[in-house]
Amino acid sequence: MAGGKTAGTGGALGGLPAFGQGGLPHFGVWQVLRLGLVQACLGAVVVTTTSTLNRVMVVELALPALVPGLLVALHYLVQLARPRLGHGSDSARRRTPWIAGGMGVLAAGGWLAALAVVLMGTPGGSQRNAGMALAVLAFVLIGLGVGAAGTSLLVLLAKRVVPEQRASAATAVWLMMIVGFAVTAGVSGRLLDPYSPERLLQVSGGISLLALAIAGLALWRLEGIAQSGAVNTPPATDAVHDTATAAAPRLPFRQALAQVWADADARRFTVFVFVSMLAYSAQDLILEPFAGTVHGFTPGQSTSLSGAQHGGVLVGMLAAALAGRRLGGRALGSLRSWTVGGCVASALAMAGLVASGLQGPGWPFQANVVLLGMANGAFSIAAIGSMMALAGQGGGGHEGVRMGLWGAAQAVAFGSGGLIGALASDISRHFITSPGPAYALVFAMEGLLFLVAAQLAWRVAVPASAGPTAAAGRAAPVAVPRSAPRPAGPPPAKDMRAAT
Repeated sequence: MAGGKTAGTGGALGGLPAFGQGGLPHFGVWQVLRLGLVQACLGAVVVTTTSTLNRVMVVELALPALVPGLLVALHYLVQLARPRLGHGSDSARRRTPWIAGGMGVLAAGGWLAALAVVLMGTPGGSQRNAGMALAVLAFVLIGLGVGAAGTSLLVLLAKRVVPEQRASAATAVWLMMIVGFAVTAGVSGRLLDPYSPERLLQVSGGISLLALAIAGLALWRLEGIAQSGAVNTPPATDAVHDTATAAAPRLPFRQALAQVWADADARRFTVFVFVSMLAYSAQDLILEPFAGTVHGFTPGQSTSLSGAQHGGVLVGMLAAALAGRRLGGRALGSLRSWTVGGCVASALAMAGLVASGLQGPGWPFQANVVLLGMANGAFSIAAIGSMMALAGQGGGGHEGVRMGLWGAAQAVAFGSGGLIGALASDISRHFITSPGPAYALVFAMEGLLFLVAAQLAWRVAVPASAGPTAAAGRAAPVAVPRSAPRPAGPPPAKDMRAAT
């Protein structure tokens, strides 16, 4: 995503058209990195609550692991409100207030969660009960904050990034979130030693305040800066869409959701997101036990295995950033092809894990896990790019509802995937005495889920990015009166599918 002017100077990345959906200028590198910084701040607060507080509850407070597990599941469950939160940002017609507001709610929830853990550790049943109640409230706020900020951030990217750059933008933003995870985990770990309840409150409060301040600075006049940098008249088609969308009355949430769900591609993509993310997350809790039980990995080796898998995810993300681009006049693959290919490759990697369970030691297990990570990273980034491409389809200004619907499907899949995978492995090991074949059966089911996800992704008509040649052939800009009629809508799905 380097080498072009930013929207703040009236240009776009790579010399592509300066205007995105609604006639607004495209974001350049600087604006995308600012949104990535917001995503990193979001990740910093989340990793503190889902990782650090989890460890404190289980180790220092000797609480059952079920307690933090249920709290994390609660924050995923609350994200079922994502479509409603997205509808709110649709109605406001601006995204940054919702991102900033979501970050504020998230920061408050993060600090309240730390306070709840301190209360849980205070002698006396009433204090512990109060801590439990406060923890429930805190994780509800965390889920709402992530839902509001994350949904509107993705919509803003979708509306303001050059179509050819969507996969690259998604990669940049998600890599910055991973950096936020890593930096926060390392710094907070050092600051928490030696552990004390007071130090926990200080570290958690400091991270929440710092994340909120940095996110606020990154969002400051972000939409306004891009608009003030426009020096050209937007293309006629974009201007018509923008005028019509602004003039159209806003539907109540239920009607807006019904309209989105009536779109076959939106509905099919929702199912795809759920199935693919269920398969993605189902191996989270069983891969390391499988490595230890079947392949004899030590705890240290299994931890290193997790790091190797995440390294593979990173490589896959970087590779998928090429989706939609052209090199030497040749296309490097569409978002849909990368999504489908990543799911098929994930299924093949799961087949390798099936073979490793049946064969046991001697199988190139670590290389297999790295390949699984690469395939997972590739399809997840391509899927996010597809979300951005599909968000504006169908008209009506329901981008937030669409993105919220897909975010809710992802949250439910993540919240239940690990539990379902662990439960399936327990059931299979109950009926199959040998652990290798028992785990292999679970991996086989996950591979089938990836194949189902690939078939669903193939049937979704992801709009093809308009290349420089197509963009150059657009009609000359014309003035559009405020009373311009609303456009008829996007081309039929089969036409868009052929274009991909």
